[in-house]
Amino acid sequence: MESIFSYQFFQNALIASLLTAVVCGVVGAYIVVRRIVFISGGITHASFGGIGLGLYLGINPILSAAGAAVLAAFSIGRMSRSEGIREDSAIAGVWALGMALGVLFMTLTPGYTTSLPSYLFGNILLVTSADLVSLAVLALLLVVLFTMGYRTILYLSFDRDFAEIRGVAVRRWEQALLVVVAISMVLTIRTVGIMLLLSLLTLPQTIVGFFTSDFRRIILGSILISLLANIGGLLLSYYVVSVPSGVLIILLLFLLLALAQCVRTLLRRGGRG
Repeated sequence: MESIFSYQFFQNALIASLLTAVVCGVVGAYIVVRRIVFISGGITHASFGGIGLGLYLGINPILSAAGAAVLAAFSIGRMSRSEGIREDSAIAGVWALGMALGVLFMTLTPGYTTSLPSYLFGNILLVTSADLVSLAVLALLLVVLFTMGYRTILYLSFDRDFAEIRGVAVRRWEQALLVVVAISMVLTIRTVGIMLLLSLLTLPQTIVGFFTSDFRRIILGSILISLLANIGGLLLSYYVVSVPSGVLIILLLFLLLALAQCVRTLLRRGGRG
């Protein structure tokens, strides 16, 4: 058991697990409570187009993906408000466009692009020192933002109208938080991938939400569950079954979700009795 922890790549993976848990726990709590999971899915898949463009142009795909994600976030809001398009239709359109552009640029890129599957499905064992620095900075900024602006974010998450009555600049805060969500998703793509990211951003929050509606507890509980699933997936992938850790992380989350639902059912029956 001690030998695997001596490898630098596994140490990086453990640090990435912690930082990803913090990022996804904080951002995911806002996404779930604010009920913008579908919007987040559109943003995540739109970033695939940015990744393909970055690889085609020979620039950092994370930077191009971040640009595409932010553009998608604002495009969804603009189309639904100004162009008379239903929000769900705008999300679906941006979602499909991002994936189509990603495939197009992948096809146009000379040679075989081996890195694209890692962005789709993730591989936390390939996380670099630069990725860790980016995740650490993002995690720190999120903690500072959600600590200093906790009440404002709380009002926005649960009751937008109440936030307006309290004098909150709702539109500006929502746009700023949407940008934060977009950037957070892009920087965590390398760990679990585009196809699996939404589960890490929603399942831990759903599990905690079975037992509490307190926003702070949802954030903290989501971080702990995400960390447990991340480390559990890593260890299972290495010691038990040769399956990508990202897949095992999601399977563990679904297992925890099923267990949490059973516990909640038993508690409700016990309360009735």
